[in-house]
Amino acid sequence: MAKLNQIIAVEKGVKSKAQQDLTAAHQGLQKPALLAGIARTYQPKDEEGEQLPPESTRVQVKAEDALRETAAILTRLFDVTATKDWANCAARADVRVEGRVLVADVPVSYLLFLEKQLADLNGLVRRLPVLDASESWVQDPSTDAWKTEPVRTLRTKKVPRNHVKAEATEKHPAQVEVYYEDVPVGYWTTVKFSGALPARRVNELLDRVEKLQHAVKFAREEANGVDVVDQRVGDAVFGYLFG
Repeated sequence: MAKLNQIIAVEKGVKSKAQQDLTAAHQGLQKPALLAGIARTYQPKDEEGEQLPPESTRVQVKAEDALRETAAILTRLFDVTATKDWANCAARADVRVEGRVLVADVPVSYLLFLEKQLADLNGLVRRLPVLDASESWVQDPSTDAWKTEPVRTLRTKKVPRNHVKAEATEKHPAQVEVYYEDVPVGYWTTVKFSGALPARRVNELLDRVEKLQHAVKFAREEANGVDVVDQRVGDAVFGYLFG
């Protein structure tokens, strides 16, 4: 008795071969000359007239033959697909994470859905913003965000000062150079806030997603290991259609 995963493995090949064979079988139907035949003989008006040999062309393609060939080709495809779909109705498995059943008796079609969704979630988690590791962060309940400890910095202001390079004399004014001095005028107290996540939290989430991905894949393989009962649908379908 075959397994579901074996049927899935051959289905693609059966589909591809059926498509090729159908294309070849139907090409002849598109060529009217192959469908036509003729037989003719020549008789002169009198015995002394020219004698010509008979001419004939055989029919090379018959529509009924094409229908029978189509039925034969598609019957295999219909049966393989039916066998897979019938088996999918019974193919189920538990999703287990670290020995615990997270979701029980899951159909294989839903396991495929989960695989796709978890792949998207994996990408989302990997793109999550991470807190700047150069800062020290604590949670702030009032803003539901992360914040740093207050940092106090000095604010200065440039104040002009005069530097007398030469005193005034009777003949020359004083030579004064203006320069600016940074004078403390106050203090800034800064607290940074962030909506990003700690790297540890992101790594935990990624670990959970990957564990569940592995569990779902394992469950799918287990579900696809179910025994299948060969379905014979093609004969009934084409027996009615072309019978």
